[in-house]
Amino acid sequence: MDFHGRTAIVTGGAQGIGAALVRALHAAGAAHVTVADLKGDAAREVAAEVGGLGLEIDLRDRAQIIDMIDRTERDHGPVSLMCSNAGIANAFDLSVTNIAGAAPEEWQAAWEVNVMAHVHAAGHLVPLMKSRGGGYFLHTVSAAGLLSQVGSGPYSTTKHAAVGFAESLALSHRDDGIRVSILCPQGVATPMLSGIGGAGPQAGDGVLSAREVADAALKGVAEERFLILPHPQVTGYMQAKVENYDRWIGGMAKLQRAYRAGAETGTG
Repeated sequence: MDFHGRTAIVTGGAQGIGAALVRALHAAGAAHVTVADLKGDAAREVAAEVGGLGLEIDLRDRAQIIDMIDRTERDHGPVSLMCSNAGIANAFDLSVTNIAGAAPEEWQAAWEVNVMAHVHAAGHLVPLMKSRGGGYFLHTVSAAGLLSQVGSGPYSTTKHAAVGFAESLALSHRDDGIRVSILCPQGVATPMLSGIGGAGPQAGDGVLSAREVADAALKGVAEERFLILPHPQVTGYMQAKVENYDRWIGGMAKLQRAYRAGAETGTG
């Protein structure tokens, strides 16, 4: 995909990977970027940097997502690239007394933001993209969607679901000219990582900057690759998982054991 002259939307664009994507798209020649976030003032500040539109959006609300897309298309032209980047990392507990024990509202919040926000955006954009011969979806997921996440059932489960939906979107609409990429980093220096402690297993292979991840994302989209891995080590972990699933489960359980012990002693 060539970004020059394109109109894009970035959700979760007020900070972290989202804000880095906004700046990278502008630098790559995008004609317009809509920046959407629950933090409306911060979204508008980032948008102002690139001459874009900043919107306060609750991505749990399908109607707000549709209005965001329609407003962008009405005022700035067809959306060529939809970056569904927003996500939440909730219900983390490295001691894991019960991986299914998070409150129902925690599970629901993760489902609505990490999965259904992607579905709602695609549900509205796919017919529009089909009518004009194609378009592109970039979904920020996580390496947790390919592997797993020690310490949070809701996060791991919904990130797996996000991968599944992106696969369905990609294979179902390839012949319509629609392309899909999933961005699956491990540790990234963002407020999200800080919010879950910053030192868990997701940071074991080094913490990348948001800009490094955004640059990897745009390179992957330019090459129209489905799977974008800013941390190349994830390829090996995926191969190990497929080659011997039971041994992989055992290794992850060992990792969990170490982090549980650290959580209990205050050293993790």
